[in-house]
Amino acid sequence: MVTDHSTPATGRPRVAVLFGGRSSEHAVSCVTAAGVMGAIDKSKYEVIPIGIAKSGQWVLASGDTSQWSLSSAALPEVAPSGKTVTLAEVGGEHQLIVTQPNAVPQELGSVDVVFPLLHGPWGEDGTIQGLLELSDTRYVGAGVLASAVGMDKHYMKVVFESAGLSVGPYIAVTDRQWLTDAEAVRKRVDKLGFPVFVKPARAGSSMGISKVDSLEGLDAAIEEARRHDLKLVIEAGIVGREIECAVLQGRGTDAPRTSMPGEIAVAAGEHQFYDFAAKYVEDGAAALSCPADMPDEAISRVRELAAVAFDAVGAEGLSRVDFFYTPGGELIINEINTMPGFTPKSMYPQMWAASGLAYGELIDELIHLALTRKTGLR
Repeated sequence: MVTDHSTPATGRPRVAVLFGGRSSEHAVSCVTAAGVMGAIDKSKYEVIPIGIAKSGQWVLASGDTSQWSLSSAALPEVAPSGKTVTLAEVGGEHQLIVTQPNAVPQELGSVDVVFPLLHGPWGEDGTIQGLLELSDTRYVGAGVLASAVGMDKHYMKVVFESAGLSVGPYIAVTDRQWLTDAEAVRKRVDKLGFPVFVKPARAGSSMGISKVDSLEGLDAAIEEARRHDLKLVIEAGIVGREIECAVLQGRGTDAPRTSMPGEIAVAAGEHQFYDFAAKYVEDGAAALSCPADMPDEAISRVRELAAVAFDAVGAEGLSRVDFFYTPGGELIINEINTMPGFTPKSMYPQMWAASGLAYGELIDELIHLALTRKTGLR
């Protein structure tokens, strides 16, 4: 158990908030960081904002949260800089180092924990987690394997099925399969029945997802998804309500904690499902009901299965688990998100708020969990 994470200069643990990244969810990550930096207790933690530009460069970023706001007119973006930030182990401590051409590297001091608010590939998929593991740096959220499994919708379903969870009909489509025999892919999709949802296998925030009602629209949907990932998952449409549950790692050896289940209602109009605009851009496009209007037995079952899914992938810290609740009362798991949307209006913090844990308290608990867990194999 780690007992003292304070730094000599401030007496507060130093938290590096890492955001931006190379994926198509760069802007969402920036908005998430704005929410966290606006709510984190500055009297308790020293916050170091680190942005990752789309090029992959790490830079010291502004702590002005208004700079990272999201609107329909503009998407926030981390700009490249002449100064690059690196995280290195120096004398047994995890140091932030700033380098620039023709200048002596500058040490910014040690970091106690990294809060990686990165969505999509090169951040949520185990890659950044692997980098942090190499230097024994503590960080918030799932480890390498859980992050990778949670990112890949195909292997996620394989793990869920092995854990006894109900998974809806789907097919996985690789780049080679589509390029060498597209007609065979169309036939496999046709057997699923329409409508189907065409999804990049390793993307989130509804990026590249299309609902397809017939074969005529399939090719265009596949090409749209392939802009985000060359591997796809195509799922049969399921008649049912979309129910979600927030999971928070237990302290010590305690079991995972689960929120009351929530349900998103998307406003009638142009949104056929809970898409990017409904999630992040348009006010009033979606509304959360938490707890969802379900029988007590079904609520208990959602929470139980969400914890099973969390443990099945070996998650740590936080996850949001999504289900379909059919008219017959069946619960079919859709996915787990090991770094869910974390803006104040996102479902994960809203469900915890409705369950008695406020946004700032949730951030504090996640940092505590990261600071007190072991490094290395666990």
